[in-house]
Amino acid sequence: MKKISINMLSSADKVDGQGVGSAYQEQVNLLKEGASDLFDIYINDKKTTDILHHHTLDLKNYRRLKQQKSINVVYVHFLPTTLDGSIKLPRFAFGTFKKYVTKFYNKADYLVVVNPTFINELVSFGIAKEKIKYIPNYVSKKQFYKLDQQQCLALRQQYGYTKDDFIVMGVGQVQTRKGVADFIKVAKSLPHIKFVWCGGFSFGRITDGYHELKEIYENPPKNVNFLGIVPREQMNQMFNMADVLFMPSYNELFPMAILEAVNSEKPLLLRNLELYEEILFKKYLCANTNEDFKSLLEQLSQDPLLYQKYSQYAKEISEFYSKEHVLSIWKEFYQTIYQKHKHTK
Repeated sequence: MKKISINMLSSADKVDGQGVGSAYQEQVNLLKEGASDLFDIYINDKKTTDILHHHTLDLKNYRRLKQQKSINVVYVHFLPTTLDGSIKLPRFAFGTFKKYVTKFYNKADYLVVVNPTFINELVSFGIAKEKIKYIPNYVSKKQFYKLDQQQCLALRQQYGYTKDDFIVMGVGQVQTRKGVADFIKVAKSLPHIKFVWCGGFSFGRITDGYHELKEIYENPPKNVNFLGIVPREQMNQMFNMADVLFMPSYNELFPMAILEAVNSEKPLLLRNLELYEEILFKKYLCANTNEDFKSLLEQLSQDPLLYQKYSQYAKEISEFYSKEHVLSIWKEFYQTIYQKHKHTK
């Protein structure tokens, strides 16, 4: 049987600290390791392949959407509406970029979304529902996994923490949308708890809220440590060092940090967003106000039974998003669209 050739087009790895880059790396590795008998994978190649998979919305990729001999698949890592609170551009430039994103999605043969709740919004842009496919993100358990107690203690000592410290970790770019200001406010209200943020200003001065957040970043409260952009190969250590993942983001699709954290069985405390309900099965703690975030973190730090309950929930989330499950979806998707289009492209 002929192998299906797939050309992965991405510039996500050019900017450190992006979830898009992590998702791209995981998906490519998943296919190379688990489906090499079915697919020939190329990376940013100029050759014509059966499928062009656009991971990022570069202008040079947009031009390749016109290649009629290839099936164009576009990964939807964000929607025009989720750009608010991420980057700050002049109104005209921001409006133009949003239109470009919408046009890119409309020109694709197929869109892959990482969260099913965004299908309806894409349909509202005039995109046919039948060309949208939901495939969740995936994180390798070879790279993200639970360490033993001795290893975790050694990591804490390395970063200046003790065995008895309760460590709350936030992950993501330092930007308004990620709720960094709320993270700091909650930390100030819990001076006896340690807070760590992994992530920095991946897009520099065009980051939304840059000046305000830069001041916080450089002068944090005593119980807060901003570690900056941490190389992905070191992030498993960070999750294992911490006790809980706290993400007060106002807007997300499917954060890679959540999948990474649950692989080390860390309880999740998230903002109460509808988009989490379908993909995390309500196996997480959530709130909308800083006062409620504070209360839940205090309970997690003081109630071993509650902590164990949500640690077990994290493990269950991790087991659902297994390699075998996600790989089977990708296999079926690529083979189906290839068979459908091989006589028409």
